[in-house]
Amino acid sequence: MDDLILNLDFAAPERRQKKEPGSQKHRSFVRRRRELERRGVLRHKQLPPAAPGRPRRARPRRSGAKPPKENGTAGPVPQSQTGSVGKARGAAGSAPLVPQNPARSKEKAQGAAGSAPLVPQNGSTGPGAPAQSKGKAQGTAGSAPPAPHKLVAMDCEMVGTGPGGRCSALARCSVVSYEGDVLYDRFVRPEEPVVDYRTRWSGVRPRHMATAAPFRAARQQVLKILAGKVVVGHAIHNDFKALHYCHPKALTRDTSQIPLLNRRAGFPENVAISLKRLTKALLNQDIQVGKGGHSSVEDARATMELYKVVEEEWEQHLQQNPEQK
Repeated sequence: MDDLILNLDFAAPERRQKKEPGSQKHRSFVRRRRELERRGVLRHKQLPPAAPGRPRRARPRRSGAKPPKENGTAGPVPQSQTGSVGKARGAAGSAPLVPQNPARSKEKAQGAAGSAPLVPQNGSTGPGAPAQSKGKAQGTAGSAPPAPHKLVAMDCEMVGTGPGGRCSALARCSVVSYEGDVLYDRFVRPEEPVVDYRTRWSGVRPRHMATAAPFRAARQQVLKILAGKVVVGHAIHNDFKALHYCHPKALTRDTSQIPLLNRRAGFPENVAISLKRLTKALLNQDIQVGKGGHSSVEDARATMELYKVVEEEWEQHLQQNPEQK
């Protein structure tokens, strides 16, 4: 019988590497997460969930790593950590459990809440300090009219220049005080030749131009008087236009735009009434009479008297409605 030769290999068979399920992107993600878990980089809540009945695996902590935040862990805080928790709450803005000085902390909290400071800003601590603060507040919200020395009334007379004399140019300017005293009254020579003197209304004649002040010099003097003053006038925007000037609206009182005057005189509130009619109805005075023309001094004084009729009520209305100034 021929010999039977068996070729047997007793070495352990090579095991095939188990292929990970999922796509290439998913397998890369799983390997990355395992590496982060091994390093302890992932947060506790990001670790994979534990199997039922088995405790959740705690992530390893590296040496020198920061402890987890108090709000990130579930369950009660150990007594050994209560001090650090209270310290963290104090840093977050809550009131400390035991203030070092209760009275001082209470004052500081009242100041932060917007209440009145205990010590006035001017440094006075006597009994007169509250009265001064109260007076200052009333002065701010009060309705007191401007001081008399801050009030002036102005009226201007114009002549015609340019083609056909249709352009109005300043020919006389008058400014009076609160009491009616004349502060300025001069004839003004326009920079362009006068075509129409409009004597019937302006009262200006050719002889007045011989001694009239140049426009630029007169304008400079008038603006010095009006600076910082409350200017009263009737349709005063025309006077400012002739002066090539724009006065602050908050310092302007136009008697043709005050509804209270129209109401007192029995006229419609939304209609501009002439200075002559308002003066007759409210002051029982006749102005702008005769054929000699108007007097700017007379008109300015009448305008100031009309303003005085409703001064307190009008100023109080402007304080309550500052957008109408």
